[in-house]
Amino acid sequence: MPIRIPNDLPAFKTLLRENIFVMESDRASGQDIRPLKIGIVNLMPTKIETETQLLRLLSNTPLQVDITLIYTETHLPKNTAWDHLHNFYTTFDKVKEQYFDGIFITGAPVEKLEFEEVNYWKELCGIMEWTKSHAFCTVHICWGAFAGLYYHYGIPKKPLSKKMFGVFPHKVNAVNHPLLKGFDDVFFVPHSRYTEVDTADIEIVPELKVLAYSDEAGAYIVSDISNRRIFITGHAEYDRDTLKNEYLRDKEKGLEIEVPKNYFPHDDPSLPPLITWHGHASLMYSNWLNFCVYQETPFDLTDLESL
Repeated sequence: MPIRIPNDLPAFKTLLRENIFVMESDRASGQDIRPLKIGIVNLMPTKIETETQLLRLLSNTPLQVDITLIYTETHLPKNTAWDHLHNFYTTFDKVKEQYFDGIFITGAPVEKLEFEEVNYWKELCGIMEWTKSHAFCTVHICWGAFAGLYYHYGIPKKPLSKKMFGVFPHKVNAVNHPLLKGFDDVFFVPHSRYTEVDTADIEIVPELKVLAYSDEAGAYIVSDISNRRIFITGHAEYDRDTLKNEYLRDKEKGLEIEVPKNYFPHDDPSLPPLITWHGHASLMYSNWLNFCVYQETPFDLTDLESL
């Protein structure tokens, strides 16, 4: 939450330049408060696991957040019971006239397909186009990030020679950016993917900036200059055992898979994995809600059309 100080206090301008969460007294006294309206377009087959991970992080705030879970009509998941979808999810067609403070577009296990080969690609393109006028800020995660960078900016994804799999150190590339406020110089994030985007392809787009990166895993957080489109290539939301379960699943399928890096103590899968990323995950999501959404989104969401 913001600190409330007089706008003529000398510290006000200094703190504002540093992106410290301050609010002038005049604005605070007349501020209207309402719940934030957040939609999650869940493309993962394991929908319950993914929604739980995201909701856990979105709840780490004093702000009231209303959640709408959305699934694609053109692809019905095989690993989620219909009763769960029917009771807790809705389709894009039913919410497309609504406005949202924020939208999440998750990853999906379709990385090895060309975007146009994904059976719900046309529907997803419609959703991404809709977010331009009906969502104040959209966060794209993993494959969702690659899809968003491709759709909005024409940036292609590229196959990796082997799966990017493990927990990797990352560095902040944008000091004092609201999303990264409070981050350490080095922080850890899980990755699990077969593709990447070339940082050079991002850097030639003037509207985009790489906010955080890994020497091994590449660009991690990319944002447009308005902070209204954010692309995250890793999985800060992962639980302790998520990478372990993926590793065991791939082993059972007979796939060629290495032990996830920097995850099991001594790289021994028989030992319980260590969590080294939850602190920064929690901080990033609370920063997003507080700084990128709550302080910037219009009170009347129908004003989004004019932004």
